[in-house]
Amino acid sequence: MSSLPSLTVNMDTNPNPSPSPSRWFRSLRRTKPGDPCVKSCLTVCEKLLQRARGAFRMGRTLTESFRRTQLDALVRMLVDHECDFVDALSRDLRKPRFETVMSELVVVKNEALYATSNLKRWMEPQCIDRTLVTSLDECMVVSEPLGVVLVVGAWCSPVQHCLVPLVGAIAAGNCVIINPSETSPHTAELLDRIIPSYLDNECYHVILTGSSDLPEMVDLKFDHIFLTGNSALGSKVALSAARTLTPVSLVLGGKNPCYVDQHCDVATAARRIAWARFHNAGQSAVAPDYVLCHADTQMQLLQALRNCLHQFYGPDPRESRCFGRLVSTENFICVRDLIWKSGKVEIGGQVNEAERYIAPTVLTEVVESDPIMQQEVFGPVLPILTVQNLDEAVSIICRQEKPLCVYVYSSNSKVVSRLMRDTSSGSFCANDCILQSLLVMLPFGGVGASGMGSFHGRHSFDTFSHRKSCLLRSTRIECITYLRYPPYEDHNLSLMTWASTLSSRSQGWCQIL
Repeated sequence: MSSLPSLTVNMDTNPNPSPSPSRWFRSLRRTKPGDPCVKSCLTVCEKLLQRARGAFRMGRTLTESFRRTQLDALVRMLVDHECDFVDALSRDLRKPRFETVMSELVVVKNEALYATSNLKRWMEPQCIDRTLVTSLDECMVVSEPLGVVLVVGAWCSPVQHCLVPLVGAIAAGNCVIINPSETSPHTAELLDRIIPSYLDNECYHVILTGSSDLPEMVDLKFDHIFLTGNSALGSKVALSAARTLTPVSLVLGGKNPCYVDQHCDVATAARRIAWARFHNAGQSAVAPDYVLCHADTQMQLLQALRNCLHQFYGPDPRESRCFGRLVSTENFICVRDLIWKSGKVEIGGQVNEAERYIAPTVLTEVVESDPIMQQEVFGPVLPILTVQNLDEAVSIICRQEKPLCVYVYSSNSKVVSRLMRDTSSGSFCANDCILQSLLVMLPFGGVGASGMGSFHGRHSFDTFSHRKSCLLRSTRIECITYLRYPPYEDHNLSLMTWASTLSSRSQGWCQIL
């Protein structure tokens, strides 16, 4: 095991008792399927589902005006309770106010405002070009809501992960049940408390349950499930959903690689990588998970990282109001052990278990077989692996499961194009990090082990809609369509085959029908 800088371990215990949301969720996690508490939660969920389904069947969510009112109310909620969200996320993650406003509240507001601005156009039937055969008919695609959907949020960005999918579901005309993560209990309790004061009480609900209850909740049969979480939870939910043929969207994360080319602005790359990796104390599914670079580039990058970490957080990040804490002792221990068992600590490495603090840490001499390369890391740790060339970097990326994001820093367009072409990932970004996951114009989601489905903007609307094919035909061309009716005659078949051959050259096969 590599040597580690001296550790600051504070053994003081917190004299204050745990807040009620934390106590409630901890007691919930101790329960097992079949226990009275679990049965009670499932009963509550079933009742909420029945209420939401009843409201949906009455057509409550179908009008544009209703959807627009709900989206406006959601924005108003974020404005009215900005301080409450800042306080809740500070309690859960010691998240700085700047990060809460910019990476949580503003992201949701942008989604809601964008949806409001485009809602009328999204809801309109999409007309399909007519052909010779359909010249008297109408072909269109109608977006209809799915019904009652379940949105399961993750703890690392608990507001964003609950409310961004909610925006798409509202815009598409669905009723929604939101299940915030129990790992961020103060944010979950806040959503449960304030959402009923702003959104329709029959159509939109929050339920506070543990993740262990999710498979049983899924068995209640929703019309769609949108989950942000880890692969283990995603697999369980997908398996339960398959039993009832419930469609799912999964955003699961993975090991996001970041290749730093020899031909790039190393100082700028270091600032952007450090910001992405260490904001929210490294607890992000879209942050770069490890860096690949040439040995010569590594020396420049390490110095640049030291400089920008000092600029960001000062000489002691533990004292900085801009640096957060890990969400739980369990996560702290996991990340700390990965640091101890992987590579060599080049920057940082200090920990304080009582505060759940781990300093921004950079590891060198990391190899693919190290523990830190075997799982996604939700903590302020950046491993650096050296490679001889771009080919080796591409090979390492392709040996891993498909990640949620691939990042590259290079001034050489050929290097950027090579990585974009020869690697597969949910998203790709050159010369920056994370931003591609926040833009309302771009779809975002995983592929393979990092998830399925996509969302943001119009793509969220489509995710929570059924695109129904509609053909409105005329009865005035029976003189042609009679050829398809029994009794079948070879002469009729010859005519139809000949007509279809002509049609296939420009308009698609067998449109004579």
